[in-house]
Amino acid sequence: MSFPLLPGLLGFAFAATVTPGPNNLMLMASGANFGFRRTLPHMLGIAGGITLMALLVGVGLMALFEAVPSLNLVLKGLSVMYMLWLAFKIATAAPVKQSATGGRPLTFLQAAAFQWVNPKAWAMCMSAVTLYAPDRSLLSVAVVAGAFSVVCFPSISVWAWFGTVVRQWLSNPVRLRVFNIAMAALLVASLYPVLGLGA
Repeated sequence: MSFPLLPGLLGFAFAATVTPGPNNLMLMASGANFGFRRTLPHMLGIAGGITLMALLVGVGLMALFEAVPSLNLVLKGLSVMYMLWLAFKIATAAPVKQSATGGRPLTFLQAAAFQWVNPKAWAMCMSAVTLYAPDRSLLSVAVVAGAFSVVCFPSISVWAWFGTVVRQWLSNPVRLRVFNIAMAALLVASLYPVLGLGA
């Protein structure tokens, strides 16, 4: 990848990671329920998971999916089932006062592992490799992965921070329940475009 493409790659990585999607909706819910500090491992797990995914997609996984198209259907099925389960967990999360003992945010490893069933993560990593590392050389793929590692954390932290902003307002259990149900519904709705269900 040539140096003039780097600003475009960084812009792509920023736009892909800062826009609404499963990760960011979950981070906003986590920030609201657990606070920013307790959500840090979740954020670091997302950044690390996406960086590793971009690297592995570029060095071989993309070719595997191209060679065996039925794997896409398997991935979509697993993604839908797991995200519906997560939506249920968010919708039924404990009130803020109970969450310190009755619930916990995702760990680093859980958040990193989630990227493998996150359709948006797959779409943005495959698109980034296709656009900015078409030769799939190790150097080009490493640059793509590096761009995600630099841009992802600051982009997604905005969502966790916003969750903390509304945390005090959500100290009312009724408001928190409505918020969590809304976040769960949006998480399910986020499957619509990334799974290619739209027109």
